Amino acid sequence: MISSDACFDSQAASSLIKLKALELGFSACGIAWVEPLTEDGRYLQKWLKEERHGRMAYLENNFEKRVNPSLLAENARSVIVVLLNYSVETEINGGLIKIAKYAQGNDYHFLVKQFLQQLLRFIEDEIAPVQGRVFCDSAPVFERRWAQKAGLGWLGLNRCLIHPQFGSFCFIGELIVDLELTYDSPLEGDCGFCGKCELSCPTKAIKADGMLDASQCISYHTVELKDEIPQDFRASLNGSIVGCDRCQDVCPWNKKASTHTSSLWKVDEELMKMSDDDWKQLTNSQFKKKFSKSALTRLGYKKLMQNMQYVLEKH
Repeated sequence: MISSDACFDSQAASSLIKLKALELGFSACGIAWVEPLTEDGRYLQKWLKEERHGRMAYLENNFEKRVNPSLLAENARSVIVVLLNYSVETEINGGLIKIAKYAQGNDYHFLVKQFLQQLLRFIEDEIAPVQGRVFCDSAPVFERRWAQKAGLGWLGLNRCLIHPQFGSFCFIGELIVDLELTYDSPLEGDCGFCGKCELSCPTKAIKADGMLDASQCISYHTVELKDEIPQDFRASLNGSIVGCDRCQDVCPWNKKASTHTSSLWKVDEELMKMSDDDWKQLTNSQFKKKFSKSALTRLGYKKLMQNMQYVLEKH
């Protein structure tokens, strides 16, 4: 270990943590100090009051924990943030059906948390006794804000985190620990007068004032909404049955982003080869067998086939 009861070198510890994160396969790593996110809390309250969250009622819960991460992990001092670049250039086999990039491989929730657990064990074994918790899109955490505070990017108009090298196709994970570390400076940046993501959104979910109306987003309707997709939104699917990448696909930062996808992320080659007919003929048992480790399980078979029906019903 690099520490003793009498001396703890936070700078050396932080450097080792970042090196280990990259060694494990993460694309980037930064560290922020724990503090209440008061401004983000006000944004969330306004967003909820205006009902921009649609029927995602769970976002109304655990407000205090979301604003103050010290309530999520005992004696929390530092937020270690990692990014995993999942940008891929491959396309699904030439039909109408489209699946967002994040769902083209194994479920990222488990993948990111699995390797964050390894990072936590490394800290325990090689640096100092530590208590901590890992998170990845499964707890009340302002993930993109913590990534920004850890120097890993800024929030774009579409509310995605934009990393200057990897763009926005990155999974975000957090390790909240009780160690005082050396902290990175928040990365300041904005989209200027670009507006391409706003113009590309077929349902006008992205607002010029920086508000994202999730209740209008294709990703919300294809994944989060458990009811049938309203008739007014079906024409805007344009092949999307799981999620939507349109606002990210047009982003100039993604156009020039590094194509070095993390070694941890592998697309499902069998999924990518499926034709529209293959999707139409997919049975429930086949779905469970093929996609048991996929983010598609979050939708379930019924919702997936329902979305597919909307996409193919006029063809």
